[in-house]
Amino acid sequence: MKKIALITGATSGIGEACALRFSKEGYDLVLTGRNQSKLDLLQSRLNADGTDVKLLNFDVRDREAATEAVNSLAGKWRDIDVLINNAGLALGLEKEYELAPEKWETMIDTNIKGMLTMIHLVVPHMVERNRGHVINMGSLAGEAVYPGGNVYCATKSAVKAISDGLRIDLADTCIRVTNIKPGLVETNFSVTRFNGDKCKADNVYNGIHPLCGEDIADVVFYAASAPEHVQIAEVLVLATHQANSYVVSKDPNSK
Repeated sequence: MKKIALITGATSGIGEACALRFSKEGYDLVLTGRNQSKLDLLQSRLNADGTDVKLLNFDVRDREAATEAVNSLAGKWRDIDVLINNAGLALGLEKEYELAPEKWETMIDTNIKGMLTMIHLVVPHMVERNRGHVINMGSLAGEAVYPGGNVYCATKSAVKAISDGLRIDLADTCIRVTNIKPGLVETNFSVTRFNGDKCKADNVYNGIHPLCGEDIADVVFYAASAPEHVQIAEVLVLATHQANSYVVSKDPNSK
């Protein structure tokens, strides 16, 4: 029987790349997202490759909707082998005391509470089966705070703490927990952060060859495909010319 991966935020960027990679490796998929039309398009693409796909259309910030959606899974779809908590975002680069409350609420509700909701809904069934893997999408931002990062960095620090705590709680089971921490990845991340300003978003990556969603999907699958006795606890993934949140060597002549 094929293994099943559930991926949140699957309609673009790292989430979509993970869906394509796990499909290629023979998984069937439960894909979640807020945009039904994008989910439908991705499902059609994956079905054409022979992958069975179950779609769940909800926002991870809405615990009631998430609970209803996950509890609707029946038959083979209940047996999630890999939970990839990918849904997340950053909003703005304002100073902490100037950041609109709506922005920090959205980041906290998505990046922390949304992830906790999915863990709460999926992991108990993994414990019943004594099998599974939780992969949380953290960030280099969880390592050190950078100017304007304040709340976003706090949420990614929380991802690390929650991952570490869950790993402790599951140490007496066969369930593994991994925290993936990317640096600069060129997706819609910066477009969202800058409220759709593509010029500002592009400037983040100008002068450096950043990571792409497929690079991170490779790392996620590597962790998931390790032998059962091997638990990849954390992976920090950076572009070659990025050393940390502060040191990024950019070529001014390169776009």
